[in-house]
Amino acid sequence: MFPTLIGTVVIAGIVGYLSEKTGFTRNGILQSVIICIGGAFLFYFLRIMFGIRIGSPGIDAIISSVGALVIVPTHWRRPRR
Repeated sequence: MFPTLIGTVVIAGIVGYLSEKTGFTRNGILQSVIICIGGAFLFYFLRIMFGIRIGSPGIDAIISSVGALVIVPTHWRRPRR
């Protein structure tokens, strides 16, 4: 269980960094990494508590990180005038 948690955090950090470097997001590197890790933690604990799974733990970490990057910044960002 513990190695899966560490792997989830590492994969989420990599996804956050790469999303910022490729231009997928414009939050800042640290903010994107924090958002990705938060989303991956949430899905990791849902996986443990309720058995919700999409695939392997690595695929779950990638999908949850990208999902958090899509949901969080667009939800809280004010529209431009």
